[in-house]
Amino acid sequence: MKNRKRWGSLLIGIICLLQIQVLPVQAEEYWPEGPQIAGDSAIIMEASTGTVLYEKNSHEHCYPASITKIMTSMLAVKNSSLDEEVTFSKDAVYKTEGSGISRDIGEVMTMKECLYGLMLESANECGYAIAEHTGGGYDNFVKMMNDEAKRLGCKDTQFNNPHGLPDENHWTCAYDMALISREALKNDIFRMIVNTRRYTIPPTNKHQEETYLSNHHKMRNNYKGDEQYLYEYCIGGKTGFTSVAGSTLVTFAEKDGMTLICVVMRETSPNHYIDTRTLFDYCFENFQLWNVAEHEKSFEQESSENKIFENEDSFVGLNKEGFVVLPKAAVFEDAKPKIKKSKEAGSVIGKIVYKYADRQIGGTDIEITGAKVSEFKFQKQKEDLKEEKVPEKKVVRINVKYIILGVGVILLLAAIGIGIYYFVDNFYLIKYKMESRRQRRNSFKEMKVKRWRRRR
Repeated sequence: MKNRKRWGSLLIGIICLLQIQVLPVQAEEYWPEGPQIAGDSAIIMEASTGTVLYEKNSHEHCYPASITKIMTSMLAVKNSSLDEEVTFSKDAVYKTEGSGISRDIGEVMTMKECLYGLMLESANECGYAIAEHTGGGYDNFVKMMNDEAKRLGCKDTQFNNPHGLPDENHWTCAYDMALISREALKNDIFRMIVNTRRYTIPPTNKHQEETYLSNHHKMRNNYKGDEQYLYEYCIGGKTGFTSVAGSTLVTFAEKDGMTLICVVMRETSPNHYIDTRTLFDYCFENFQLWNVAEHEKSFEQESSENKIFENEDSFVGLNKEGFVVLPKAAVFEDAKPKIKKSKEAGSVIGKIVYKYADRQIGGTDIEITGAKVSEFKFQKQKEDLKEEKVPEKKVVRINVKYIILGVGVILLLAAIGIGIYYFVDNFYLIKYKMESRRQRRNSFKEMKVKRWRRRR
């Protein structure tokens, strides 16, 4: 009896286990944990998407020191040409201190030479002269700096000079400097200058000797023979230091098709280089880019939200230059897309943006390509839909050049045909005329011979 009860309880337990439904476990959106660094404020931003991969107090106000010159150089290359002549004023020479290349009042250099002096040797007098020349005045250039910062979305920035010398009214944050640097990297001239290790300024009207410049960024150049901080993926950046700002550093690096911007502020030397290297290694090891156009094949939303993709006049497609950045443990399908319709007129009618782990990770533009189709829908189908086969319309393309050429050939053949017909039809007449002419020539010769004989 007891055995029967035991077996009965066991059987009931097995039945209960079999009735339990195994629920699928949803994978958690994983974002790699960042490293510990010594600096008070830092950020790593992926350049093509603007995605923040790491941040530490990135919105705190800090004094920037000479990384200010990234904004100065960017505005200069946007608003002037490299061959323009810049004249150093008395203020440019005497109202700057600290790092410089010893320019004189009235000295003339090209904008290109000034920019190299500014970004490689961090020459403060070059920054002042560039500001006066580009802005049509020093104060107006400072206004241009603040206007540009606002346009880029900087909310914790106030510039009060073009060089970064100590000023209580001159401050920014790591996040805003990353935004400014991202915009600057879009300019090829800027990228060329900050990537240069050494440059020589030729003799000027005030200096008969050449001026040799060397990039102070030790991750790009072995400045003063210091090679321990060289980083093979570094493509440039800007150093900064004042007693109130501490060491500040902006660095750009490229690897595996990904361009990273690292900003560290309120650092002590040499931690600004050590922390930057640590952050780069963390990001390159844990993240990768995905091209949206190559991997996004469909999109699931209500049809009412997909009207942006229904255009009877033109084909709508995805810009091929758009990317998302994801942890290497994730795949493209893990990113959550959303369509945003554009409010401005033009070929770009919207944008598809992606989120992952509560972060916006990139996207691409939705564009009108110009190809004519009846309809384009960008959505996943919940059910298999039968595709209606539409008979292809035969299109006859007319090329005027080939028509004219064809008509010419036809006319030529017709002329040849008429000639042949005329020749055959009048063959004997022609032969007769030719024979008559030959006989007349012979007769003329015989007549001449007879005349000659008579004279004799």
